[in-house]
Amino acid sequence: MGIQQFRLPDVGEGLVEAEIVSWKVKPGDTVKLNDTVVEIETAKSLVELPVPFAGTITELLVPEGETVPVGTPIISVETESSAEGSPEDLVPVVPEEDKTGGRTAVLVGYGPKTTEAKRRARKAPAGAAPASAPPAPAPVAAVVAPAPSAPMAAVQHAPIAGEVAGGNGVHVLAKPPVRKLAKDLGIDLATVTATGPGGIITRADVEGHSTAAPVAEVAYEPAPVVSGRGDTRVPVKGVQKVMAQAMVASAFTAPHVTEWITVDVSATMDLVERLKADKAFRDLRVSPLLIVAKAVTLAARRTPIINAAWDEQAQEIVYKGAVNLGIAAATPRGLIVPNIKGADTLTLPDLCRALNDLVAVAREGKTQPADQAGGSFTITNVGVFGVDAGTPIINPGEAAILAFGAVRKQPWVVDDEIVPRWITTLALSFDHRLIDGEKGSTFLADVASILEDPARALMF
Repeated sequence: MGIQQFRLPDVGEGLVEAEIVSWKVKPGDTVKLNDTVVEIETAKSLVELPVPFAGTITELLVPEGETVPVGTPIISVETESSAEGSPEDLVPVVPEEDKTGGRTAVLVGYGPKTTEAKRRARKAPAGAAPASAPPAPAPVAAVVAPAPSAPMAAVQHAPIAGEVAGGNGVHVLAKPPVRKLAKDLGIDLATVTATGPGGIITRADVEGHSTAAPVAEVAYEPAPVVSGRGDTRVPVKGVQKVMAQAMVASAFTAPHVTEWITVDVSATMDLVERLKADKAFRDLRVSPLLIVAKAVTLAARRTPIINAAWDEQAQEIVYKGAVNLGIAAATPRGLIVPNIKGADTLTLPDLCRALNDLVAVAREGKTQPADQAGGSFTITNVGVFGVDAGTPIINPGEAAILAFGAVRKQPWVVDDEIVPRWITTLALSFDHRLIDGEKGSTFLADVASILEDPARALMF
């Protein structure tokens, strides 16, 4: 028997601290290798951490709500056999990003494992070449765990967070968030067809298996209690702190110009209703935002400077190879902008599915840093708040942002007659260093014309 301490890891973002949001275990609980034990908040997102060893929880070393530096011991676990070396020699878990935006727990440097948690090697297909060793992780600026005094064996571990048995005893591969989703929906993972790399079951696989897509509930944080007429101070940290710094940098670096256009989107609203009844969109939430997103990707082909960026250091304009479409999302912990990679290559049903997933994950506060990086253009849907228009600030690293206002039925002149029509306002803010008035106006007019007549998209 021995006591192991799990230290707060750098979750692959180059950060130096994180807040303990909620513990998923308590002293006396028994945990298995890779069980989720705590949820932390970094400067970018909420992250669930798996425990790197099996045993019994003896002590939670950091209370909820406290922010601690990377490398701080946060939990103690009594294990059946201690690793070679002291707890101070342990290297923390480093969740890395995979191509689907999920986290992959890389368990290295914990010493030889002699318990039942040791994994057996997976058989490779006949004729397949042996898998090469994964590349070494990039150097991290904040390394606080001391170097081990003796070499430590790496735990052989597949690039997933767990392998679990389904109801029929068949072993399936799925990450902890996907396993939880399946459990919440009452789905046996052994009955789900896997489409992820290496046979991993993804979130989309589980949702597609369900008779209806899950609806994410928004758990808004309570406002601070204000008593009397005195001032109340709330620390600025986490996502809100990063958002504030980014918006200040953008507002005072890029010369912003904003243009507006008011559009009759009655044809778009008719299209939305038809799509809701189309079998290709079954179990998907279809909204006018979907058509706006498609219109943006199409109009960007004609005006590619919209999907570019200004490189101040190199004094170059960088034209992006793909439209990584960001959607500004107001979450319980602040404003974030996750993006859909290669949105311009997606069919309308696939784009709708990607929007649904993006919104659901953002509402849960589970958006990962990789999903927020690399954006090239952003849409902010202020219409959901009943707002008609605004002057949005450009997301850093991009050249423009589109505000989509509320869609309202208003009197409109058609063939010299006043008739009720569905009307909205679009506002485009752009960086005047690389986008002039002609290019900005051309792009905005293109988006408006597609929304006014969706059939115009066939011209692109």
